[in-house]
Amino acid sequence: MLPVFHLGPFNDWREEAMRRRELFPVAYPGPETQQRVKEALGFCEEPELPLDVHSEAAWERDGVAGEALSWSVGYGPRTQAWLLKPAGATGPLPGVVALHDHGGFKFYGKEKIADGPEPPDPVVVAFREDAYGGRAYANALARRGFAVLVHDTFMWGSRRFPVESMPENIRRMAARRDPAWQPTDGSAHAEAIADYNYAAWLFEFHVLEKYCALFGATFAGMVSHEDRIALNYLRSRPDVRAGGVGCLGLSGGGNRAALLQATSDHVAAAVIVGLMSTYAELLDKQVTHTWMLFPHGWPRYGDWPDLAACRAPSPLLVQYDLEDALFTVAGMRAAHERLSDLYAHAGNRGAYTGEFYPGPHKFDLEMQESAFEWLAQRLRP
Repeated sequence: MLPVFHLGPFNDWREEAMRRRELFPVAYPGPETQQRVKEALGFCEEPELPLDVHSEAAWERDGVAGEALSWSVGYGPRTQAWLLKPAGATGPLPGVVALHDHGGFKFYGKEKIADGPEPPDPVVVAFREDAYGGRAYANALARRGFAVLVHDTFMWGSRRFPVESMPENIRRMAARRDPAWQPTDGSAHAEAIADYNYAAWLFEFHVLEKYCALFGATFAGMVSHEDRIALNYLRSRPDVRAGGVGCLGLSGGGNRAALLQATSDHVAAAVIVGLMSTYAELLDKQVTHTWMLFPHGWPRYGDWPDLAACRAPSPLLVQYDLEDALFTVAGMRAAHERLSDLYAHAGNRGAYTGEFYPGPHKFDLEMQESAFEWLAQRLRP
């Protein structure tokens, strides 16, 4: 067995753990696995509905009609969201929850993937170039005939934690920002956003997951809870077709799509982009991922693909980037094979689609077009 060099002299810990119990056993789709996922995540109790929903503003631009919304989830600041539809649309449309990424970029949430009533921040425009082919993909999806809901989730945008409320030790560490977090734009505005993003990254890894544990939850569970609230709001709208909605996202958004697919029976089709691997292939390679990828206790019951597939044969598309620095090709291909087997076990191998693309971690225009068409085939009558 390969040594786990991240652990230094404790690199035999993995073997001892495996001797005591099987790590990442196969968790076949079905009610038992679904329940175990919810127990691992926490904060999965119903009802999960938005409180005190407000329609704040409306606009129309570039073929998209937008509505600015806000609601309360029962704690913390109000969630800000945008509902995007094709301009002039009449009658119910298929609904999709578009999930913003993690990206180490918590200052903004929904703005990273959607254009609202105001022009996007230049920092967001630059971010989209690498991650999304320069496009606000949620607006592009709306123009294709979908009702697209884009909301800030726990820790991002309107739901972010202010630096002044973070512990003093986090603020001290954040004041010595790692050079890797240097923005490409050297403006004071870009520097301030980079400062916040670094502080929020420290807060997530050093503080927040500990509070989640004390509150009987996980970071993954908190994010997914708020995403289900958004999904349930979208389903409730008279301008959204009955019969289930779709969800999609890149990276941390793909993580969120996997969790949403696993925990809501109302997801009729899910697209996970750039966030799929077996856990074994993360060891000694990419274990610095967000806590969203590591719900506490879940590896005792199954692997990451098992979580994503626990509602199989619910339709699932996973898009993989072959030069993705966040995952190994071996880990992605192993996950693809595992998902294929899990869907076959659920009786419909064809309900899972895996697509492999050249290039780095991204959701570029080619991938977006394929995902949009896949969603249309499954959500339109």
